[in-house]
Parts: sequence; structure tokens; C-alpha cells
Amino acid sequence: MVHSDTMTKEPSIEPAAAAVFEQARPRLLGLAYRILGSLADAEDAVQDTFVKWADAERADIDTPAAWLTTVCTRRCLDLLRAAQRTRVSYVGAWLPEPVQTGLPAESAIGEGEVGEGPELAVSLTTAFLLMLERLTPKERAAFLLREVFDRPYGEIAAALDLKEAACRKLVSRAKDHVERAQVRHRTPAERQDRLLAAFRAAVEEGATAPLAALLADDIRLSADGGGKVPTLGRILQGREAVMRFVGRALPRLWAGQRWRPVILNGTRAFLMERDHRTVAAVTFAYDPEGRATGVFILRNPDKLAALRPVTIQ
Repeated sequence: MVHSDTMTKEPSIEPAAAAVFEQARPRLLGLAYRILGSLADAEDAVQDTFVKWADAERADIDTPAAWLTTVCTRRCLDLLRAAQRTRVSYVGAWLPEPVQTGLPAESAIGEGEVGEGPELAVSLTTAFLLMLERLTPKERAAFLLREVFDRPYGEIAAALDLKEAACRKLVSRAKDHVERAQVRHRTPAERQDRLLAAFRAAVEEGATAPLAALLADDIRLSADGGGKVPTLGRILQGREAVMRFVGRALPRLWAGQRWRPVILNGTRAFLMERDHRTVAAVTFAYDPEGRATGVFILRNPDKLAALRPVTIQ
């Protein structure tokens, strides 16, 4: 992960200007997280934006919100390019750092900051964030600014230093990718709960038939250990391969662990605990019919560090 050093020193700024930034912070953090797929890096990008805001000639800025969006977007693109170079040597599958949503305010990690409301929650899912990885950095930023945060094309053009026509083409191409991937839809909570119950029963009780009936034929299972902990060295694809792993390997690997149902990235999920320590996060992807198309097992301890074992009923 890329981290700035600006967190260690807060620049001085008058209260009125600080209030303007704090009003924009939730939107900036939500945008940065979706561009970068990392809450830690998103927080760095927002902090870097604050430093620039504190140092700026604010009397010359006509529209502070647009100015802050531009600065934050450009900083995110710089961090994203650096992160993509690092990911070339990433060990195994890469999954985005999860954010914990749906918690009481005192326990949530950026609930209102990263995404608030049903439409924003859809763009937080692991499947959606992984789809964004297939876009170019500017396609990703343009799509998010327009389709998720509803920013005008003039503001997007300024942020990306492009003509409005070029931004429209970027958004159009990105929308085509999103529509083909079929990842921007809401899966009913009841369907998610049914899958989680079947998944747990398959691991703990060996009852695999109910789970198999809820999986798409081409389901994929990915595990991210980041080279720091043992995990799968490849992505499993197809119902038979996934069921074999879930029904045979996971009962042995997860024996004695505690299951905690939580909400991660706006969807039902599990945290797995051993000795009061979170050792895995498990999230799922669904097709428009509610069948599971992806199982994502995150074991990289760096990405698990911010998650809190607060169970959602």
C-alpha cells in the first residue's frame, strides 16, 4: 500500500475553511476508496487533498467542492498508477480492502463517508470494485464521478484534464464494461442470508447440496493472502471445483474458528476468528437472478486490520 506522511502533521487552517473541507470529506473519501480499492490509501488521498486545500489561495477558488474533487481525483490517479505497478508482483489473487458497513455509528468504519444509501452501496461490492480494476484509471475515475457521484461533465473534464467529449467517451466505454459484467444490481438480503446459511452448513456440517443449488455454473473462488499467509495459489472456477474446496478443504482449515456474520461493502458476509483475532473475511458476488457467481476469501492481515468483530443480526 502507498501511504503519505501527511497524517503526522495537520496544517493550520481557519475554522470556516476547515468546515468547507469537512462537509466535502465524506464524498471525497467515498470517491477515493472506489478508485483505489483501499481504505488506507483513500484516507491518505483525502488527507493529501486537505493539505493542498490548507495551502491554497482559497479566495481565488470559485467552487470549493469542484476544486476539492479535482485535487482528490488527481491524487487518487497518481496513487492508483503506483499501486498498479506494485500489484504486478502481488502474490496470488488481489482483492480490494473491505470496509465494514451497516454498523452502529460508534463502530462503523466510514459508513457515511465511504457510501451512504442503496445506490452508493451497490458500487461498494467486491464484485463491482474488481470490475473497476479492468478499466483504465481515467475510465474508472470518469465513470465513478458521473455514474456514481453524479458530477457534471465540466467538472469531470477539469479533474481529468480532458475535453468534455473525451470524458463522455470514457464514461460510455466504462458503462459498457459494467453492463457486460452485470455487477451493478441489488441482491435481496433474504437471498444473501440463504446463501450464507448454506455456505456455513456446507463447511460445518458437510451439507453441500443446499449450497450447490445456489451457485452459478461458472462460479469463481478467489483467495487473497498477499504472500503473508498461506492460501490458494490459483482461482478456482466452476461449481464442481468450488464445492470440492468448500466441502473438503475448508472444514479442515477452518476447524475451531468462530463465524461472525457482518456486513462488508454493503453485502452480507462472514468474519472468521481464531483466538480473538480476525483471520479471514468472506464475501460473495451474485448474478441478477441471485445465484452466487463469486466467493472472495480475504486472508491478507494488512487488509483485515481495520475490521471489527461486531456481529450483525
